[in-house]
Amino acid sequence: MKLIASLILAAFATVANAQERDWSAPQKPFTIYGNTHYVGTAGISAILVTSPQGHILVDGTTAKGADVVAANIRALGFKLEDVKYILSSHSHEDHAGGISALQKQTGATVLAGAANVETMQTGVSPKTDPQFGTLSDFPGSTKVRGVSDGEVVKLGPLAVTAHSTPGHTPGGTTWSWQSCEAGKCKNVVFVDSVTAIGPDSFRFTDHPELVAQFRGSFKKIEGLACDVAIAAHPEVNDLWGRQQRAEKAGSAAYVDKGACRAIVEPGRKRLETRLASEKR
Repeated sequence: MKLIASLILAAFATVANAQERDWSAPQKPFTIYGNTHYVGTAGISAILVTSPQGHILVDGTTAKGADVVAANIRALGFKLEDVKYILSSHSHEDHAGGISALQKQTGATVLAGAANVETMQTGVSPKTDPQFGTLSDFPGSTKVRGVSDGEVVKLGPLAVTAHSTPGHTPGGTTWSWQSCEAGKCKNVVFVDSVTAIGPDSFRFTDHPELVAQFRGSFKKIEGLACDVAIAAHPEVNDLWGRQQRAEKAGSAAYVDKGACRAIVEPGRKRLETRLASEKR
């Protein structure tokens, strides 16, 4: 767990406050735009999309952070049993570790990229994961169903689309939906992690299919309609800075049509730097 954290933080070294935040530490919930609410921890994003017919939760943070997410949902005035789906971005402990506990509290069905379903069920990452051998196991979930690229998850008026973005994990998935307030609707995107991370012994140049997956994911995310982007690690997209600005500017502080591209660019640079270093 600590190794993964240090690698991710190194990938985004320009983020000044990243190391000050405990991934599982409490964080007060807040509304980002319309019916899209931040319910994650101080270091890992989790998003609640709400409706009168039930709610959808995106990611569950760490095993320890599950209690934070549950408390945040309640603090916003919503019931845990009204969460009908839990969507997974990728199957690593820092994002999926809390999903099992949250599923037990909500009774929700877990949806994940097809190539990540087994890991979500067992909590054990496959050898095809670039970080295999450095990853912590996490509690597995029941009622896990795989989703395909472009599949739309519907719940009452909610419609959340799955976008296959593999690389960081084999079944990595980015999710998008629309949220509206004051008659204005925005395209919201929860961007899966796109960092090429692995131990020094792992050579991305020996896995051209993995490199192709990353590059395809970069292109796909950049091509999404994206008014409000939420990164799996909030510091990546300066979510805390946006939150501070929102105190004066309101939800407009979170709107940035270039935000998806801004999340992708460091990931692309990291991959190309890693590939160049492996050729030396």
